[in-house]
Amino acid sequence: MNSRESKGMLLGLVGVVIFSLTLPMTRIVVQEFHPLLNGLGRALAAAVPAGLLLAWRREPLPNRAQLKGLFVVALGVIVAFPVFSAWAMKSVPASHGALVGGLQPLFVALYAAWLSHERPSSAFWASAALGSGLVVAFALNAGGGALKAGDALMLVAVAIGALGYAEGARLARQMGGWQVICWALVVAAPLLVVPVGWLGWQQHVAHPGPVALKTWLAFGYVALFSQFIGFFAWYAGLAMGGTARVGQVQLLQIFFTIAFAALFFGESVRPSTWLFAAAVIATVLIGRKAAVRTAPPATAALQLER
Repeated sequence: MNSRESKGMLLGLVGVVIFSLTLPMTRIVVQEFHPLLNGLGRALAAAVPAGLLLAWRREPLPNRAQLKGLFVVALGVIVAFPVFSAWAMKSVPASHGALVGGLQPLFVALYAAWLSHERPSSAFWASAALGSGLVVAFALNAGGGALKAGDALMLVAVAIGALGYAEGARLARQMGGWQVICWALVVAAPLLVVPVGWLGWQQHVAHPGPVALKTWLAFGYVALFSQFIGFFAWYAGLAMGGTARVGQVQLLQIFFTIAFAALFFGESVRPSTWLFAAAVIATVLIGRKAAVRTAPPATAALQLER
């Protein structure tokens, strides 16, 4: 692994650490906010600093092809993942949701092979499949032999969210990592104003009293860090180190989320959870050494022109 790939892995890890508090913070928010208000509202809030940053840096407008990709990014990371994961957090603990979310790297690798023509080796696919299999085994074990409704919602969230990750990584090679998330937030904002406003009014009618300070602080985290700053490092890392390879770093998010959920939020974590998490982390180390062939220049150029 060359220095650029190593730097990409490090940036990806920074993004993962930031994302690791998303589910615990979301669990706090949805105790008072409707999941839709949390999921869409955090994106609308994050669009404000995103627009200001783009204006301050005088970034050029995206072209038509890039706009299409930005809407795919918005669908995955601004709408699908925040909304469905927020709904899931109403019925499953954050540590459990994080382990189900460990399937996301496998989806990211599949989308990377489709969108960016990356060609992971058999060893890579084996390690990725093993990590995902461990995640599914944990979900089945924790759910008493069957997936819960919250698990199904998390699966929808990660499947569509991974598409936003992979497409964002492809665009980041053209536009830059932070530019991708900023433009995605800005182009999505006009579509969010009306539904967020209506949801906010319904929230006020149903619960006219003041919102707890901890809820506002948690919402501030998912808006500023989970939906905005975290993607600066994440998309840059995916673009530098390869989408499939760096995407596997997200399996480490399981460990960080479980640790934060236990340390800061008092969630009970069974010993078997740590064993599953340690086993999944081992698959990341195996996959890190596996070969991943990137697209040849001609193929990449055609893909960028699409």
